[in-house]
Amino acid sequence: MSKAGDLSASLVLRRGALARVGLERIALVEAVGALGSITAAARQMGLSYRGAWDAIQALNNLFDAPLVTASAGGKSGGAATITPRGQAVVKAFREVEREIGAALARLEAGLASAPDQDLGELFWSLGLRTSARNALRGTIVRLGGAAVTVEVALSLGDGLEIVSVITRRSADELGLAVGKPVVALIKSSVVTLTREAPLGPNRLAAVILERENGEAASEIRLVLAAGKTLIATLSRSEADERGLSVGETVVAMIESASVILAVE
Repeated sequence: MSKAGDLSASLVLRRGALARVGLERIALVEAVGALGSITAAARQMGLSYRGAWDAIQALNNLFDAPLVTASAGGKSGGAATITPRGQAVVKAFREVEREIGAALARLEAGLASAPDQDLGELFWSLGLRTSARNALRGTIVRLGGAAVTVEVALSLGDGLEIVSVITRRSADELGLAVGKPVVALIKSSVVTLTREAPLGPNRLAAVILERENGEAASEIRLVLAAGKTLIATLSRSEADERGLSVGETVVAMIESASVILAVE
C-alpha cells in the first residue's frame, strides 16, 4: 500500500557532523562494482562524471581506507574497483537498512492508533550540510596545549597529519581523546599552495589532479596520500601567475586555527 502521508524513511549514515553516506552514494559504489567503471556507473545513475567522481572522493575521504580505487581514464573510461573496505561498508549499510525497515513497519503500526499526530513533525532529517569543501576523517593521535587552547593532532593515514588548535572548552564539550575519530572541516579558501616547503603537520605533499577556472577564481583539486583529496580555491590571476597546472607536485598548507573539528 502506498499513498501520500504513508510513513517512509531514507537511511543516512554519518560520521561526525558532516559525513553522509546515503542510499544514492551506496548505489553508486555498487554500480562501480558491477560495471568496473566510474564513467559507466555515473551514466547508469544519471549523474555527470564529475558528480560521480566527487561523490566517490568524498566517501574515500571520510573513511579510514578508500572504498573505491580507480586507474587513469577520466571521462573516457578507466577501470575502477570496490576495495574490501568498500564492500564492507555497502554490506553494513544494506543490513542497517533492512533492520530500520522492519523497525519502521512496527513503528507505523503503533502510530496508527494516534491518527491526529503529524508524522511530518515527528520524523525529520538530522543531516547537516556545510559550506566547507573539505571534510577529512582522521583519528586523534596527540592532545596538548595551554590553559585556554588545545592542539589536536589527527592522523589521516599514510603519514598524513592535520593539526587543529581549538579552545579547551570546545575540546571538553566534544569529548576529545587520543584514539577518537573526528572529521576535520577545512574551507577551500584557507588552503594555500607552495612549491617548496618542508613536509609535516598541515604541510601535505599533493599532486594537482584538476583545475577548474571561473572568471575570478580557480578551484584546484589535489590528491594526497591514503586516497584522500583536498580542494584549494585561489584567485584566477594568482593561479595563472603561478602557472599551477595538472600533474604538478605542490605542498598544501593549512593554518591550524582554520581547521574545524566535528565528532559524532
